[in-house]
Amino acid sequence: MQWTNGDTTNGQIVAGGNGQGNGLNQLNIPSDVLIDKETYTLIICDNGNQRVVRWSRRSGTTQGEVLIGNINCYGLTMDEQKYLYVSNYGKGE
Repeated sequence: MQWTNGDTTNGQIVAGGNGQGNGLNQLNIPSDVLIDKETYTLIICDNGNQRVVRWSRRSGTTQGEVLIGNINCYGLTMDEQKYLYVSNYGKGE
């Protein structure tokens, strides 16, 4: 969800929004998200689906793209060189 400054009642769905599930237009227990301002995308740790997905924030986006599959992700971050780091609690990494 995205809320504009000061408006806590009218949020806008920016990823998922099609119920819990495993489709590319769904999320299942998302545990972390980061915003890539350069590409105007969200990178989401989709914990319940064991994947990391990228969603464009541009108008008309209807589904995400799988960046990493088969990962028990819990958290993620990106450094200044645009390297993505993802914790994998299933492997203790």
